[in-house]
Amino acid sequence: MAFKSTYLGTIQDVSGTSLSVALDNTAPSGLTYVDGEGYRIGQIGSFVKIPIGYIDLFGIVTQVGASAVPENQILAQPYGYRWIKVQLIGEGQRNGSFQRGISQYPTISDEVHLVSENDLKNIYGQPDKPYFVKVGHIAGAESIPALININKLITRHSAIVGTTGSGKSTTVASILNAISDPVKYPSARVIVFDLHGEYGNALKDRANIFKVNADKTKGSIEKDLFVPFWALSFEELVGISFGQFSSEKDYNTVLEKITNAKFKSLETYPKNGIDSDSLNVDSPIPFSLNYLWHELYTKTLGKFYPDKAGKPLAYELDDEGNEMKGDPIKALPPVFKPVNTNTANGDRVQHPTDSPLANSQQLHSLGSKLRIPRFDFLFKPGEWTPAEDGKIKKDLDSLIQEWIGSDKPITIMDLSGVPNSILNTIIGVLLRIIYDGLFWARNLSQGGRNRPLLLLMEEAHNYLNNEGSALPVVQKIVKEGRKYGIGAMIVSQRPSEVNSTILSQCGTFFALRLANATDRGHITSAVTDNLEGLTSMLPILRTGEAIILGEAVKLPMRTLIDAPPKDRRPDSQDPIIYDEQGNDNSIHPGGWGSKMEENPNYKEFVETWRAQSPFIKLTNKSKTMNRESVSSSNITSVGYDVNSQTLEVEFLNGGVYQYFDVPQHVYEDFMSADSKGQYHAQNIKGVYRYSKV
Repeated sequence: MAFKSTYLGTIQDVSGTSLSVALDNTAPSGLTYVDGEGYRIGQIGSFVKIPIGYIDLFGIVTQVGASAVPENQILAQPYGYRWIKVQLIGEGQRNGSFQRGISQYPTISDEVHLVSENDLKNIYGQPDKPYFVKVGHIAGAESIPALININKLITRHSAIVGTTGSGKSTTVASILNAISDPVKYPSARVIVFDLHGEYGNALKDRANIFKVNADKTKGSIEKDLFVPFWALSFEELVGISFGQFSSEKDYNTVLEKITNAKFKSLETYPKNGIDSDSLNVDSPIPFSLNYLWHELYTKTLGKFYPDKAGKPLAYELDDEGNEMKGDPIKALPPVFKPVNTNTANGDRVQHPTDSPLANSQQLHSLGSKLRIPRFDFLFKPGEWTPAEDGKIKKDLDSLIQEWIGSDKPITIMDLSGVPNSILNTIIGVLLRIIYDGLFWARNLSQGGRNRPLLLLMEEAHNYLNNEGSALPVVQKIVKEGRKYGIGAMIVSQRPSEVNSTILSQCGTFFALRLANATDRGHITSAVTDNLEGLTSMLPILRTGEAIILGEAVKLPMRTLIDAPPKDRRPDSQDPIIYDEQGNDNSIHPGGWGSKMEENPNYKEFVETWRAQSPFIKLTNKSKTMNRESVSSSNITSVGYDVNSQTLEVEFLNGGVYQYFDVPQHVYEDFMSADSKGQYHAQNIKGVYRYSKV
């Protein structure tokens, strides 16, 4: 027999793509060797082949079992009656080419053989092909790289799922590093929606980072994230600014006011691609929301003198005798005199009879949002902030170019500073702006057909459930984005909470450890391959291990993902409670095993809370503070500013910390210490206040 060393048994039953195979009595029950390589027999998730003429059918083992053996048959069947269940997944030519799907079925008594490492190398792809990227290696076969076809990965959408601590963020970082290789893919472009600010440090050398309240200190690469309110649709803008209207009249009044404001702005500053006939309330035309709010506030809540000529507004006077008319730019409302119907107490003061809005609550709500700094990225969007007549310093072309047209392949939208109350809407707005732009520019060099775009959505279960403004646009992307060069990558720890339509459109799955049965059920029902036996392995996967299924791989792969270098990993590690490595190897300030901090400063605690930023304003104001490279197992460079007594330490993982009020002699002892890691752990960490830079 040509395949004697690989022979397992024969087919006993064929049901669709599911086969029952009786293992041969002479087949070993444990380990066998083929060409000097050892293989385990009957491993769930292992592959088998069925030679049929000039082709080989390939399947995956999904179940293993053995029936009870009658006592008088023990000698005839030394291993008992053993069987395996196999799911067919594809076929290959004898020259090594492989394709998904099968052109013919096996029959009863066809031989089933073990798949050798050479077979797997032919099946899994060629590393030298530019459209394959390596993300790890096959579990149990370190010599075989796990290759992903990026043509299918990006345009056919994908999902990365796994419970907390399974290695999702590291997997994402590994994939992003692979597909943004500047040598292989110089025109790659990816947008990452980062809800927790995890990926900035991991991808800082190849990414533009846009963040609300960006860190502007020296050395920071963060840029301000601006989302101009006038680029929102009417429903999106009203939902964020005014809120729910109590009457249809109020709704129509605001709609008319915004439409008129955009019309006047377009008349004054014409835009290519739109004119007064095609303009509508959803058109992205700049107008001043502050002045519109001030006008509505004045006409709705204003008081007037009915007996005076022209019926002027009845403003209160300040200490200097000036009318308190408010300030539209600062969103300060005007102050009016109280109603007075008795002429004996002075001039009569009345409410307006033609108030544009029946309910003033929306005006108070919008006014407060216009004044709150956390909303500045939306209502005061830098150079995209309109003047009273709608004039802007920069138009949307420069904003879109910053997002998807820069010289770096990755754009990180750090949304950790966006208020939770509007986070869902903002994500929906960003996705819609990008999708609409690429849709209409599909035939241009900047469009998605010529330069495809991948949208990576972290923590997708938070905003892609069955409600919210982000849902419709993502459904459109996964259904139609392929035609316009827009791909989606969904990342979630709770796939059961992600909208089923979105999940079902994902062609490739990176399934890491999943313990929840409901989550596993959603993955099993969503994958294109009928592989329930394989997905049942998800609860026992190791950290950083994934089963990759779908269109981007020729065969389902149980893969160990290559972890990025320490300085390129996302900021998602669990806090260390007790560091077993010891002081010299510990690079994470903190933990219950470290010294108690002396005189902790909770003023800084409150400062970060108020600023809605994890970074305090640095004590060191000097622009000339430089770090000196040092020889250490975990510290790469050290800097010190004498005037502010600030010590700055850069660790091997890329983290930079500043320690405050550190005497100069401590810095000098630190630099002369034989083990800087040990000196840091014993004399600096837990002794001096610090902040991550």
